[in-house]
Amino acid sequence: MRAALVFLAWLVAGAATAQTAAPPTHRTTSATQSSTPAAKPPAKKKPAPTTKKTPVVVARHGGVVRKAVHPKTHVATPKTPVKVAPVAKPVAKPPAPAKPALPADEGPVTHLHLPRYVSLRSDEVNMRAGPAERFPILWVYKRKELPVKIEREFDIWRLVEDMDGIKGWMHQATLAAKRTLVITGTEARTLRAEASDSAEPVAVLKPGVVGRVRACAAGADWCEVEAGGYRGWLPRSAFWGTDPGEAVVP
Repeated sequence: MRAALVFLAWLVAGAATAQTAAPPTHRTTSATQSSTPAAKPPAKKKPAPTTKKTPVVVARHGGVVRKAVHPKTHVATPKTPVKVAPVAKPVAKPPAPAKPALPADEGPVTHLHLPRYVSLRSDEVNMRAGPAERFPILWVYKRKELPVKIEREFDIWRLVEDMDGIKGWMHQATLAAKRTLVITGTEARTLRAEASDSAEPVAVLKPGVVGRVRACAAGADWCEVEAGGYRGWLPRSAFWGTDPGEAVVP
């Protein structure tokens, strides 16, 4: 019994010693407390959130200034500008020179003067109502070298007029360029040695006689002619086969 009491006293003494040596940490002893409550340390300020700005980066690409953009935004890589040579514009061709209009006195087929005198190539030449063989024959001429006057040309056909003013179409193959004449009127004409009414007579030519015009001076009233083997001068008024004042070159 006594031993138990001694052990209990030893435990109580040990506990008191322990309390004196190490006060509990969760309490403040009266010896260490201050009459003024201790100031609380300043609360740590949370750092202000900083807004991260996207840096502006200036770059030059082919002379174009660009700003940096959001990294998730796709930006096409600028390409180095390629100089393209200017395309030469096609030069317009000058308009083709217009064909000069034929003079009113020029034939579209032969480009010879119109009207002009020609003669029949044979002793039988047909005059038709139109420029084709399907047109009816108006007249048949039976005198070789009779003069006619061409007024129009169409293909191989010629519109002609005879000494009586009759007109129709003749084939070009039936006409010759030889200049001839036919004595007109109802009286015979005197062929003279010179271009004068007082000159020596050479021959007498009856109406309807066909001869050749050798030469006529421009504007002259007389022409040198030949008919029936005789050669001399006749006034223009005595025959049909030239225009007044026309020059006929031999």
